[in-house]
Order: sequence, then structure tokens, then C-alpha cells
Amino acid sequence: MARFDGKVGIITGAASGIGRAIAEQFAREGGHAVIADLDLDAARKTASAIATFGPAPLAVAMDVTNEQQVEDGVAAAAERFGRIDVLVSNAGIQIVRPLAEFPFSDWKKLLSIHLDGAFLTTRACLKYMYAQKSGSVVYIGSVHSKEASKLKAPYVTAKHGLIGLCKVLAKEGAEHNVRANVVCPGFVRTPLVEKQIPEQAKELGISEDDVVRNVMLKDTVDGEFTTVEDVAAAVLHFAGFPSNALTGQSMVVSHGWFMQ
Repeated sequence: MARFDGKVGIITGAASGIGRAIAEQFAREGGHAVIADLDLDAARKTASAIATFGPAPLAVAMDVTNEQQVEDGVAAAAERFGRIDVLVSNAGIQIVRPLAEFPFSDWKKLLSIHLDGAFLTTRACLKYMYAQKSGSVVYIGSVHSKEASKLKAPYVTAKHGLIGLCKVLAKEGAEHNVRANVVCPGFVRTPLVEKQIPEQAKELGISEDDVVRNVMLKDTVDGEFTTVEDVAAAVLHFAGFPSNALTGQSMVVSHGWFMQ
């Protein structure tokens, strides 16, 4: 019997990147992956690919900042599969600007996707998890949940905030056998990170190679990027843990960047 046989997991931002890797591994281990993404066509393509090797997936359109879309998407998953066992709150964006020049509209947009999205998806899933007396919520934080970097004021703020939300849910969810944890990746070479390399090079006045070597990877033990597979393994460790012994915690997955 696979670890997630018969389980249902909603993964936001799952049409590509880290979210897709999590959904794929969840399916390989027997789970029904719900691919929740702003881009429904891309979500459907990911679901079709997963269907070739895993249990029946489901693609749903979800803007995580839209309360009705979140409620509708979670309800569709519950109606299709009869339960919600895992939520992975992964959807996110990055905007790189100096704090003194950061547009308020961009600040609000980034915090809304990361924090409002985590809140709305959590609240929508809890009604099912509490009713079935089981569930696991995993938030995708960052090393920036633990420390800071230049040019990323709202991102660092949001990622720190996810740890606070996680701790509250760990306390409130315990009586319902619902756990909450945070996975904090280092730099993963996804499109989100690829976009940052030239942006940071321009803002810092250095080459793109210097951004990679001397900004992104300078504090790792081996100069290597974290992979989407690394992150997926950590997420599913939290998602599949069998008791409340592991709740309210955060795990840094970063090739040694930020040791705690």
C-alpha cells in the first residue's frame, strides 16, 4: 500500500514548477492530486500528464486571492473525491525592487497572493478536514521565512508570515487531528527564479553569473540549487507524517543555506 493511497491533496500553483513536482510525487505515491492553478489550461495539461501514471487527478481554476474561486475549487475537489486530506499552499510570485522604490500596488499584490491565498485555501479546506478528523496543511515558505535579502521586502514579510499562520493552525487544528508545517526551500531554478536573475543583476549592477554565484548560492555548502524534487520530498514527509508529533514546524531545504 502506497503512502497516500486514497488520499486527496490540493496543491496550489501546481501547473508548473515546484507545485507540479509535488503533485506528481503525490500521485506516484497513490494520491489524487488536485491541480489548482490560475491557468486552467496549464492545470489540465498537468493533470493529463499525471493521469498517465497515477490515480485520477483533477484540474481546477483557482486565483488564490479570490475567495469565491477558492471556495468553489475546494468544493469541487471534495465533491469529486469525497474528502480533502492534504493542502499544499504553494502559489506565489516574486517582485524585486528596492524598498524605497517599491510600489504599494505591488506590495499589496504579493502579500495577497502569499498570505491571503494561504489563509483562504486553509479556511476552505479546514471544514472538510475538521469534519473527517484528519488532515495536513503544508505551506511553501522559503529561506526568506527565516532571514532577509535585499530587494525582497514584501516577499520576506510574507514568507515570515506563513510561519505565524502555521503555528496558529497547529494549535487550533490539534484537537481535530489536523497538522500544519512549513517547507522553506533555498533557491530552486524555476521560472520564478530565472526571472529574478537578470532583475537582480540590473538592480545590483553585477553580472547574472555573479547573481547566481555570489548572491543566490553564496551561503550554500556546495554552490548548488535546490531541486523541485528535493522540495517535493520534504513536503510529502510533512504531509504523510502519522501523528501530531510533527506539527507547527518548519524545515529548511537549501543545501545548507541558513542552518538552524
